[in-house]
Parts: sequence; structure tokens; C-alpha cells
Amino acid sequence: MINSALLHQTLKDNFGFEKFRPNQEKIINSILSQKDVLAIMPTGGGKSICFQLPALLLPGITIVISPLIALMKDQVDSLKANGIDACYINSSQSDQEQQLHIEAIINNKIKLVYVAPESLSYLENTFNQITVSLIAIDEAHCISSWGHDFRPAYTNLGYLKNRFTSTPILALTATADKATRTDICQQLNLINPTVFISSFDRKNLSLEVRPALDRVKQIIDFIDKKPNECGIIYCLSRKTTEELAEKLQKAGINANPYHAGLDSNTRAQTQDTFINDDCQVVCATIAFGMGIDKSNVRWVIHYNLPKNIEGYYQEIGRAGRDGLPSETILFESYGDLIQLQKFASQGLNAEVQLSKLERMKQYADAVSCRRKILLSYFGEIVTENCGNCDVCKNPPEFFDGTILAQKALSGIIRLKESEPLPVIVDFLRGSKNASIFDKEYQNLKTYGVGSDVSWHDWNQYIIQLINQGYCEIAFHQKNHIKLTALAHEVLFNGEKVQLTTVHKVVVENSAVKESKNTKSKKDSLFEVLRKIRYDISKEESVPAYVIFSDAVLKEMEINRPMSDDELLAIDGVGKVKSEKYGDIFIKAIIDFHKSKAAKPKKGATTYKETLALFESGLSPEAIAKKRNLGVSTIMSHLAKLYQEGVAIDLFQFVTKEEVAKIAKAKISLESPTALKPYFDHFEEQIPYEKIRLALAIIEKESSK
Repeated sequence: MINSALLHQTLKDNFGFEKFRPNQEKIINSILSQKDVLAIMPTGGGKSICFQLPALLLPGITIVISPLIALMKDQVDSLKANGIDACYINSSQSDQEQQLHIEAIINNKIKLVYVAPESLSYLENTFNQITVSLIAIDEAHCISSWGHDFRPAYTNLGYLKNRFTSTPILALTATADKATRTDICQQLNLINPTVFISSFDRKNLSLEVRPALDRVKQIIDFIDKKPNECGIIYCLSRKTTEELAEKLQKAGINANPYHAGLDSNTRAQTQDTFINDDCQVVCATIAFGMGIDKSNVRWVIHYNLPKNIEGYYQEIGRAGRDGLPSETILFESYGDLIQLQKFASQGLNAEVQLSKLERMKQYADAVSCRRKILLSYFGEIVTENCGNCDVCKNPPEFFDGTILAQKALSGIIRLKESEPLPVIVDFLRGSKNASIFDKEYQNLKTYGVGSDVSWHDWNQYIIQLINQGYCEIAFHQKNHIKLTALAHEVLFNGEKVQLTTVHKVVVENSAVKESKNTKSKKDSLFEVLRKIRYDISKEESVPAYVIFSDAVLKEMEINRPMSDDELLAIDGVGKVKSEKYGDIFIKAIIDFHKSKAAKPKKGATTYKETLALFESGLSPEAIAKKRNLGVSTIMSHLAKLYQEGVAIDLFQFVTKEEVAKIAKAKISLESPTALKPYFDHFEEQIPYEKIRLALAIIEKESSK
């Protein structure tokens, strides 16, 4: 096993990170011990480090099998930005370009080579001339027909273990249930693989499900409030992606469609503009996203109900890969369910896929913490509610819905259980349309018994009755709604039914594109740094997040590094990037600092002014507001003043118990220079400000 200090130094020097994420170091040590590994890690959980870092320590070449060309290019660009020699080989390249890469591989000038499973044959002759030290198979769930993105070319990868018997194989995926995990190991011929399953909990992602009412208006209103944030909208059909993109464009939103039916040039252009921050929104089928390494996707919307939880979880995982807060919204409609049921019943492993669709439906209809449901699906049990899903934020209101249930169930009986949900709602409301009059339903006894309830509300109430098992959808009988044995108890034995209040979705006027709050953000240091990052990315023809992620820019905004050492202390800044981009970002931070100090109404940014205001009795929040600075900046002033000997009682902001915890973490984390390792260590429960103040206390105490 390689010394832990060397692993951490390699991590910081080459990738800029102070500490490993959960399971990364264990996975790397297993690989370096020549063991086969299956790693289940959530999207954004740091899978790539698990093979990129050992590739730097192993003597030969690391082969990375990746499903999409775009993903290969992104990762190679990122590696090169960190000063690591890498290349990719695929069908998009000319013979001459491929040959140049192969020569570099043979001459040991490359540490990692990315290749699609369909393109492995390009390296067949090269394998005899090189030492393959590691084979990493990304998106490994594609090998299993039990999974959700089965890809036939992956089924041929089992020969690799027979060809390279002593070379460790690392199989990686973000989503795989127990059956899929077993299938992956068997099909890849892994030898006694060590299986690592990281927590699937992505705390930075908010989870929300909405009724599919005026979806387009809801989406436009949502996007209008986020003019500088990019996102993905997943749609069930190719036609929907094009229609939705066109509607968004008419609303002034920079959106493009993406699906497998478009020609390869159009798809490549759409993907490139999105990755390079030149397109805000992509409306896509699931053909888009598996290979997206873009770290600053701030939101993901599902226009239609996904067909299974694995796919849904992987797709929402494309938001917030940098760890910053990101939003996810799922629109649920009865029509989507009917269509998906039809698709699943006609496809491969129909029974399994229908079961997975049912679990997806149960998630969407849930009245309990959604994150608990997601985590339990992957075998991870938690007891605490997440507080970051719509159910936790707005718990459902229950009421006695027995009379409504009796009306609905009676109506189904009167229609002889031979009509789908829309006709039942029309019947209950007393609608005067062809579906009612052609069959003379208006003459039946309970026609119009629910005319005082809106169409939308009846639709939702009957869906709740289906979810609770009082009736069911006969998918193979034209989606007719039929009663179950439980319905008899409600109709004849007085069983009570609890329903939840249907909340109206308010679609706000989206004519105003920017709020005052948005305008104020344009003057922030983050926006200044984001513009510099964008300009550099254009000069170097790489995605902006390859330069620095949003999370790194946010840390720069908070800590305002004004020297090389201070910049290197930022988590995510390594030696190569510091040398390459340090001067321009440090200069921008200093210039921003001076420009704010030069404005009298903003006040001079000196510690003395902060001290004077603090001694006058103002709180840090009041000082921050008065000086137009962040509270974290004021706290950093107080910490600095305390270290310089000013008599400030920092324990009014951080408890002795918290200081003791942070002192203990400082030892176990090996005294990281950045604050984020502490923040991660405490699972985001102790704010940056408290960490900063505690460290000031600890450092002063240790200097006595």
C-alpha cells in the first residue's frame, strides 16, 4: 500500500483537492494492490479520481473505456489543464490523428487513453507493445440488461480480464441495484472483486415533484429567475424536445433540442455550446447526458415521468456536480404513466421494467421524504428527513376524503369499470361532451355528482385512490379504471379514506426577465471571476469549468486570495493551474477589492473600520450590511484581529464544544489549509464562519 501522505500530495498537486471524498482512497489502494474493484458512486461523487490518480503512480498505461466521445474529450481537456498527459481514440478522428496518439502511447508519453467500447479494436495491435497497468470501465451498468442503459458493445468487454489477467479492472457506475451489480461482476469476469458502495445522498440537490399543469409556463417562469444558470430538461419523446425548445426560444430563452434522431453534427454542436456555456438550456431525451462532465449544471427538470429510479437518479445527478446547491423538478402526469406502461410491457425484461416503473410512480406520488425513498431504493437506510425536498418543506395536509372517495368509486361502478380516468372525471363533473353523450352516460344515476370539484382536483383525487389501492389501472384493457377489494370496504362497510389537499400551481407572470436581485449579482466578485473564466476558456477552446469549477470561484469570492500561497490554499486549485491562471485571477480579486474600497458609500475595506463598528455595538450582520460586504468577510476580519491580539470574545459566535470538535478534526484531516475539508468533514453542519473563528482560536492558543 502506498503511503497515504504521497496519495494526498498527488491529489493536491495534480487535482487541487485537499482531501479524498468517501471511498476514493480505499478504492485507489485496492487498485494499487492489484485487486479488481466495482465502485458504485453517485454522479458527482468523484469517480474519475479513482482511476486518474493511480494512473499517475502506476508505471504503464491506464485504459479508460467510456461510452461517449464528448465525455472523453471533456476528461482529456481537464487532465491536460492539470498538466497530465492523456488522449482519446475514437471514430471521430482521422487515421493520421489516431496514429499520432498510438505512437505517443507506445513511446510512454501518455498516462491515460480513453476509448469507446466499440473502438477498442483500434488498440488491438498496440496492446502487445505497451504495459497496461489499469483498465477502468466507466458507466459499467451499460453491460447489464437488468440495468437501465443497456449497451450491446459493453457485453464484449468480458474478454479484457482473460487478455490482461494480472491487470486490475475498475468498474464504475453511479446507479446499480443488487441484481445489476452481480451481473456487472460476472460479465466482466472480475476476480474476487472488492465492492465499494458510496452514499447515494446528494444533499446539495433539492427534490421536487409537480403536477404537469401548464408545464411550459412553469418552466419558463423557473428559468427566467435564473438567467445565468444552465440546466437540462429531459423529455420522453424526440418530438417533445423540439417543440419545447421552440417554445422556450420564443420566450427569449437560449435553448436547443437534443435527441438521437438529429444528425451527428447538430448533436455535437448542441453539446459543445452547452458545455462551453454558450447555450443555457438543452431539451433532451435520455440520449443526452451520460457523457456530460459539466460541473456547473444548476438544475435538471424532467418534463415527463422517468421510466425507472436508476435513470432518474443518474439524470438529476448531472446537476450540482461541483457540490453547490442545485434544483431538480419532476413533472408527473397520468398520460406519461400510460405511455411508459405501454413501452415497458413491450420491451426487454418486461416484468422487471414494469416493476421498476411502479417504484418510480410510487416515488412521484409520495407523501413522505423523497430522499429517504431514493436512498432506500439503493439499499441505504436513513432515519432523518432531508429537509430539502418538497414534501419536507411543505408537508401534505390530510383531510377526511371518504365522501369524495365514495362518489368516485360509485361513478366507476356506474360506468361498469369500462372507462379510463379522463372519462370518469368528465362523468363526475357532469361534462357535456361526446365521450359522455355518445354512450348516454348523462342518464346514469351519479352523473354530475361531483360538479362542485374542479377537473384537476378530481384527477388528483382519483390518482390518490389508485395509489392507496382502492382502484387500479387495467393497462391491457385500454387503461380502464377498475375497483379492488378495498373499494368494497369504503362503499359498504364505512371505511374512512384520507386524502391530501390538492395545491394549485401558481404560474407567475414571466414578462420581467430579471429581478433586482439578479441585477445586483452581476456586480459580485463571482460574476467578475466567471467572466474571466469564460474568456480564458474561449482562448484555450475548453469548457469553462475545466479552468475552475463554480465551487472554486465561490471559494475565491469568500476567501479572496491575494497571493500565490493563498490561492493554492483554495480547494480545487493545484500547482499547474495556480501557475497557469493564478496571476490573472489574483489581479482580478485585488482590483475588485480596490474598486469597492474606492467608493466612499461602500466604506474602506480595512480591519480597523470593522473593529470600530464592532466596538460600537453592531453585530457582524449589521456591519456586513453597512459596509456592503459578506458576513463571512466580516467574520474573517474579526478572526484576523483576534490573532493580532485584539481583545475580542469569539466565543459569542462559536461554542467551546465546536472549537474542540474542529481542533480534533484539524488533527485527523492533517491540518488542511482550506476551510472546505472541515466543512465536508462535518457534513456541512458547521458553517464556514464558525470554522474560520475556531481555527483562529486554536492557532492563537497553540502559539502561546
